[in-house]
Amino acid sequence: MSAGRGERLADWFDGRLGTHTLGRKYLRKVFPDHWSFLLGEICLYSFVVLVLTGVYLTLFFHPSMNEVVYDGSYTPLNGVRMSEAYASTLDISFDVRGGLLIRQLHHWAALVFVAGMLTHMMRHFFTGSFRKPREVNWLFGWLLLFLGLFEGLFGYSLPDDLLSGTGLRFVHGALLSVPIVGTYLAMFLFGGEFPGDDIVARFYSLHVLLIPGVMAALIVVHVLLVVYHKHTQFAGPGRTERNVVGAPFMPVYLAKAGGFFFLVFGVLALIAAVATINPVWSYGPYRADQVSTGAQPDWYLGFAEGLVRIMPGWEITLWGHTLVLGVLIPIVVFPLLLVFIGVYPFLEARFTGDRREHHLLDRPRNRPVRTAIGAAWISLYLVLLAGGGNDIVATRLHLSINTVTWAVRIGMFVVPAAVFVATRRICLGLQRRDRELVAHGRPTGVVKRLPHGEYVEVHEPLSRARLHTLTAHERPGEPVGHEPPRRAVAGQVRTGRGRTPGRSG
Repeated sequence: MSAGRGERLADWFDGRLGTHTLGRKYLRKVFPDHWSFLLGEICLYSFVVLVLTGVYLTLFFHPSMNEVVYDGSYTPLNGVRMSEAYASTLDISFDVRGGLLIRQLHHWAALVFVAGMLTHMMRHFFTGSFRKPREVNWLFGWLLLFLGLFEGLFGYSLPDDLLSGTGLRFVHGALLSVPIVGTYLAMFLFGGEFPGDDIVARFYSLHVLLIPGVMAALIVVHVLLVVYHKHTQFAGPGRTERNVVGAPFMPVYLAKAGGFFFLVFGVLALIAAVATINPVWSYGPYRADQVSTGAQPDWYLGFAEGLVRIMPGWEITLWGHTLVLGVLIPIVVFPLLLVFIGVYPFLEARFTGDRREHHLLDRPRNRPVRTAIGAAWISLYLVLLAGGGNDIVATRLHLSINTVTWAVRIGMFVVPAAVFVATRRICLGLQRRDRELVAHGRPTGVVKRLPHGEYVEVHEPLSRARLHTLTAHERPGEPVGHEPPRRAVAGQVRTGRGRTPGRSG
């Protein structure tokens, strides 16, 4: 019987591209199933929405700072001189069919994209999935987050409204604070004295071409490395460092992923349709002699502005050069906070001496020091985010702005330390609770009287699966690489050398 046209076409491609071999190997690849794995998919799908909506917006946006007199549908600004960039943004919002929805969808997708990346990285951080052999992939994810912050900055600077112009003034001041070369950097970026004539066009090229291209390449490599290294998974019965338990990519995971993409797209579209974001018509065109009231950056850069707002206005003069420490120190601390997260896998491997491959995830409570470090970093971020809106906080709570600023200054040092100690103690407490469950079982609430008159609560032995989950971690004092047996008998666990599970860090 002769082969059909479809079979011949498949054979043609297989003979030249090896599609059958690759498909047989990767289409049946197993993916573990856990809700936290969806965070990475949210990042990917938000990026896809950003690309689709961004392409649509480029058809109508004019990245030019040439001045024009507005004469469009938004009558309150008719007759006002503004840049072509701002005028085209108004046209997109009021004259292009579906333009405002696409604009808001693009902006909301950007916020969700950065939020998804940060949450996704924190999930990997707290569960330890960044360990060997995934350190390089962690760095790729970190680079995506770092580029995403600046991509967002360039994006909301394009409309050339009063809010984005205020943010550009902040960028200009930060560049000027760099010793010796600061003025040259500012003149190079802005093409002259602030605000210059080229900044929108330059940011447009970075926003729609350079950075998205780099990010797209990083995403492809990031996903390929996930496939190559295989997925991490939480400990459980039948799950080891040498296997993956889950559903195959084709057709189970592919169907789930496709449905989840449309779910993310639909939720973003719904938010964009009902929640206004960045109403540039309310701010007006940028003018160098004006500042919008309550100017705030997007949330992911709020902590950087918080560093500047709480820093005292210190200045020193060295060798004829004035160093504006009130701005210089914050712009040095800002990347250091991010770099610490990027290099943490190498720091942990250095201080713990653990150079083994890891494919099973940790429960955060079983790594109290790492969990406490992550919680302290998040608390510092939130404190600085509050500092970035110190004027809004003071207005809403009817407080002095000096009181809020000093509270943030003190909290920057006190809160992370307190959170570190509290988180570590909570993790150790949860470990003790797990040991009680392993040793005695689950309390049933049933009180029984013994023959000699004593009252005791009846405990129900845990299932073997639950016992495995509670004991599938290393204990302090064990040599690196030691894997104690995990056997449960009558609600108790026997471990190597006759010890019960202890603290681990």
